[in-house]
Amino acid sequence: MSQAIQYCQTIPSPIGELQVCADNNGICAILYAPAPDYQLSPNPHTEAACHQLSQYFNGERKQFELPISPQGSEFQTQVWQQLQRIPYGQTRSYGEIAKALNKPNAVRAVGGANGKNPIPIIVPCHRVIGANGKLTGFAGGLEAKAWLLAHEQGSAGEKIGN
Repeated sequence: MSQAIQYCQTIPSPIGELQVCADNNGICAILYAPAPDYQLSPNPHTEAACHQLSQYFNGERKQFELPISPQGSEFQTQVWQQLQRIPYGQTRSYGEIAKALNKPNAVRAVGGANGKNPIPIIVPCHRVIGANGKLTGFAGGLEAKAWLLAHEQGSAGEKIGN
């Protein structure tokens, strides 16, 4: 993934500082812990993403309209496309995603692909939960996942740590 990253900028958010990264084709990564080896150099893609993320966190946007350029296998890409079909404020289980892909036995593979999603929030991997309704792993931490889900359901606090 790092070879594709050409442009980066950071944005404060209620779940901590995010680093938005892009190549010439679109957004290719959102990092929860800014990577010190990426030089901050915005481009129109990172600027648009930061603007739309700010709108999202302010409750003014429910859907992102950005070109994305994730790097992954064909299966990962299929999973990430399916994640983008989960409506704002709703959740799906890993099993439901596997069934939507016509691969009902691929639950663990869906979980693996979900965990490798390089563009969280925009590609809403936080909307995927365990079959029992419990929150499962999230790159930004379970507290951030809980905040994002609560935010989309209108019940989040101002920021994590309140």
